[in-house]
Amino acid sequence: MARKKRRQIFENIEVIDAGAKGKSIGKAPDGKVIFISNAVPGDVVDIQTTKKRKAFYEGSATSFHKLSDKRVEPTCKHFGTCGGCKWQFMGYEHQLAYKQQEVVNNLTRLGKIELPDVAAILGSEEQFFYRNKMEFSFSDSRWLTLDEIQSDTEIENRNALGFHMPGMWDKILNIDKCYLQEDPSNAIRNKVNSFATEHQLPFYNPRKQQGFLRTLMIRIASTGEIMVLVQFFNEDKEKRTLLLDYIISEFPEITSLQYVINPKGNDTIYDQDVICYAGKDHIEEEMEGLRFRINAKSFYQTNSKQAYELYKVTRDFANLTGEELVYDLYTGTGTIAQFVSKNAKKVIGVEAVPEAIEDAKLNAKRNNIENVEFYVGDMKKVFTKDFIAQHGQPEVIITDPPRDGMHKDVVAQLLNISPQKIVYVSCNSATQARDLALLDETYKVTKVQPVDMFPQTYHVENVVLLEKR
Repeated sequence: MARKKRRQIFENIEVIDAGAKGKSIGKAPDGKVIFISNAVPGDVVDIQTTKKRKAFYEGSATSFHKLSDKRVEPTCKHFGTCGGCKWQFMGYEHQLAYKQQEVVNNLTRLGKIELPDVAAILGSEEQFFYRNKMEFSFSDSRWLTLDEIQSDTEIENRNALGFHMPGMWDKILNIDKCYLQEDPSNAIRNKVNSFATEHQLPFYNPRKQQGFLRTLMIRIASTGEIMVLVQFFNEDKEKRTLLLDYIISEFPEITSLQYVINPKGNDTIYDQDVICYAGKDHIEEEMEGLRFRINAKSFYQTNSKQAYELYKVTRDFANLTGEELVYDLYTGTGTIAQFVSKNAKKVIGVEAVPEAIEDAKLNAKRNNIENVEFYVGDMKKVFTKDFIAQHGQPEVIITDPPRDGMHKDVVAQLLNISPQKIVYVSCNSATQARDLALLDETYKVTKVQPVDMFPQTYHVENVVLLEKR
């Protein structure tokens, strides 16, 4: 017989700090750390544990004896159920302080790096409606609230168009209003939801892998251009045309309406054919006069205004004079490479995704930039002696890897190439710290600048300048 989990109650626990992944920290009577999912530093709470480990507990606050002065009233009615904005109940100035603290802690404790004075985090001017891309999922069996479950009323409409419940791949929370993307995002989502329900277009069921409507992606560029992509599980021309024509008629401002037919078990579109139904097959972003073509599969920083601030920091840290050869690793669609190109002699961008490199080349051509070149390759294999001999010894390397950081072989390649400066842009200061530790014998960290790209969340970007010792 399976042993029942024992849950403990800890009373009158003071929440003393913010920890990783949006959780706050308290101390149990036995001295162990408690990671708390729903409290703010400064709260005094009773906690019910959900997990017990050798060195820590996890739990949630069940009652509040004192509320922290760092608390604010959440703006969104879905807060606490939706997992998207875990810090919305904390004042923005305190969010920034804890993000800065996390960067410093990771670099010093994990990386054991000697740091210069860390610059004050660059906060976002816009704390809501800042995302240029949102993805919503359809479901025919939406997440029910406790009140709905306990109610005697029969629930006729179980359709949802919204976000996955935290940790639940098959449960979707229906969203009325999301504060992350500007209008007409909410109107598009809600009208698509209502129209599809009214016309009995089947919403997807991930467990049974059946239904018609899978996902809805909305991209709104800083130029005002709008892309909408609807993902269908199977082709039904009559139903598909009905919905897409409705979207066009209701939202004539949409500049790119596209769709995907995806019968796979997962809803990723990167291996799928994207079909343009109306308008252009792309939208455009703009930054300092540069235009970047964004297609349905393109990666682009999801906070356009803060991306500009991030790139300015990157360019300032590189401090180019116009005489340098620069390598831009993980270049994506070449945005950083093109942004710094006017200050460099030449920029070589390298990326593993062929489609991204095609976009980078096209963008550079349209922007009349002639001193950039882009290459496809596995980052840990591309920098051979022949590659360096052909393209030259870089004075500066800019690297902007994914959350997992750089592969140890890439770090080894950096040490072999041995540029004078490395500018390391990271969306995960923990993996950045690991990589910096590997570079520490040869390079010294001389500048650190955290940048907040995602208000109301615990995520933070960080830019580090490394110079040869």
